[in-house]
Amino acid sequence: HLFSDPAEIEALRGNLLAWYDRCKRALPWRTLGGIGASTLIPALLPAVWVSEIMLQQTQVATVIDYYNRWMQKWPTLQALAQASLEEVNELWAGLGYYSRGKRLQEAARKVVSELAGQMPRTAEDLQKLLPGVGRYTAGAIASISYGQATGVVDGNVIRVLCRLRCIGADSSSPAVIDRLWDMANALVDRSRPGDFNQALMELGATVCVPKAPLCRECPVKQHCRAQRRKLFGKPTPVPDVEDCGVGGCPLCPPAAEPWDSSLGVTNFPRKAAKKQPRVARTATCVLERRGCHGTLEYLIVQRPSSGLLAGLWEFPSLPLAEGLQEEKQREVLADHLRAWTGWPVVAGGLRFIGEVVHIFSHIHQTYVVYSLPLDGDVTLDSALSPSRWVTQEEFHASAVSTAMKKVL
Repeated sequence: HLFSDPAEIEALRGNLLAWYDRCKRALPWRTLGGIGASTLIPALLPAVWVSEIMLQQTQVATVIDYYNRWMQKWPTLQALAQASLEEVNELWAGLGYYSRGKRLQEAARKVVSELAGQMPRTAEDLQKLLPGVGRYTAGAIASISYGQATGVVDGNVIRVLCRLRCIGADSSSPAVIDRLWDMANALVDRSRPGDFNQALMELGATVCVPKAPLCRECPVKQHCRAQRRKLFGKPTPVPDVEDCGVGGCPLCPPAAEPWDSSLGVTNFPRKAAKKQPRVARTATCVLERRGCHGTLEYLIVQRPSSGLLAGLWEFPSLPLAEGLQEEKQREVLADHLRAWTGWPVVAGGLRFIGEVVHIFSHIHQTYVVYSLPLDGDVTLDSALSPSRWVTQEEFHASAVSTAMKKVL
């Protein structure tokens, strides 16, 4: 399963980099992210850092617009460090996984206040010193922005390496991940580490894709054992039997899951069964009033500064116990609103609007939506939660989640 032949490693590097130079996508962070700008002008906000944080769990097409707006608003570390969490959440709204933006800003503040404005330049220091920067992000920043010869392992790289070397063990297990990191570090081109890492990820994103890989277009297909196995119908000979430990190899597919010839290279990688998301229900009330100019306004409240959707704004909401009947839902929501607003809210005054389903990565969330028109002002106790009245236009400009936009 390992890359042990120096000649093969050299050939793979050359083929992959030549393909990348011809076929790489024109992405905005690539023009600012390579060795140069962030090295010569330390105050610049490293483009790779921002893009890699945004690309976690999010597709490239979605990220591009957010990235461009972010870099236009906060081009330097100092500018981002001075921004408020409210501003960060407003720009991040709709991108999901909101803690990413919060940690990005926290890290910028740390660089400015504790590190004299100097970004750490090795993967080890980046991971150790910056909140929100894990092993992969540290490797990407260090190799692309600062030229450190270190590998990276993300979902695309896992898929490519597992197919190149027929790794069929659970690719999410820590032991297999460690072996993949060893492989990535052995393969990375010492003279062009950032380009090599981007090339490996680009290959997984555009050619070695999950369900219908374009094997004929692959620049490293001659190094791919899964492709050879597809063509010849059996495993290729292993040069050194000790590398694989026939029958007990920790990187081979389990004996209970033999090669499926109909799947070809997509036999790899193998993953453990995905955990089912938790089911949750929440009662949400859209409180409405007519503003001083007759414009319809809505009351929004701010979520706690930690946990899911931290610091975002939402309509007053209350988690519902499992199996609660509709009549009881109204009662608990009315009690909640009475305690919150001081108004004599009665369950019968809440108008049921419908249900909104929103899927978070680990939660299947249903919002049970009610509305309640009010005749006057309501000021909530700021100790309970910050609140404000907003027009529809102001609502969309606020740091609100995609789920709350669905609710409106």
